[in-house]
Amino acid sequence: MRAALRHFSDPGAVAHYHAGPPRLVPGFCDLQRLAQVLLAERAPADARILVLGAGGGLELKAFADAQPGWTFDGVDPSHEMLELALDTVGEHAGRVRLHEGYVDVAPAGPFDAATCLMTMHFMPLCERRHALRVLRQRLKRGAPFVVAHMSFAQDEDERALWLARDEAYAVASGAPPEEAHHRREVIERVLPVLAPEQEEALLREEGFKDVSLFYAAGVFRGWIGYA
Repeated sequence: MRAALRHFSDPGAVAHYHAGPPRLVPGFCDLQRLAQVLLAERAPADARILVLGAGGGLELKAFADAQPGWTFDGVDPSHEMLELALDTVGEHAGRVRLHEGYVDVAPAGPFDAATCLMTMHFMPLCERRHALRVLRQRLKRGAPFVVAHMSFAQDEDERALWLARDEAYAVASGAPPEEAHHRREVIERVLPVLAPEQEEALLREEGFKDVSLFYAAGVFRGWIGYA
């Protein structure tokens, strides 16, 4: 996670951040829309939502656009990405409070729902487990939690196949081949990606109930569970 922080504090990376997820994550906008729909199944019209990994502000804006009564607490360790998030939410800034740091800086809540999108694949297992535990403790009983990030088979052959497919998707989406290949090398060398069955087991071990898959596209998966 610390290496990711260095990247997301780089002015060049921050300046071009918004172009990345819609290009590199299949169905990114639909993922945000579906996450909001799943939260709204149980979250009230005046819900208070906790967003872990809120830097950039893309999901904050998407949720705020769709739900005019919701308020948000967003947590991210990058000061630069939080500044970008504040710019991104624009007219919704009055409904958003941003907190610089890791999960422990999040207010105690209790929150009506929480999300963590495209963040946990940066976290080593011990950090991921801690984040899930803290998030659950800050949620009301039965509140929904939506999480999505990289997760694909980790045996050697399938891992290589999915990394190659992800690289090909990046090129097909307009990324220069050298950039797509470098991204593949970083994922392979640095990111602590888990297999989908490991992800689901981890959510259950940390107390989330009725865990189910709601999103699968390329190397990405998303789940919903309840505190």
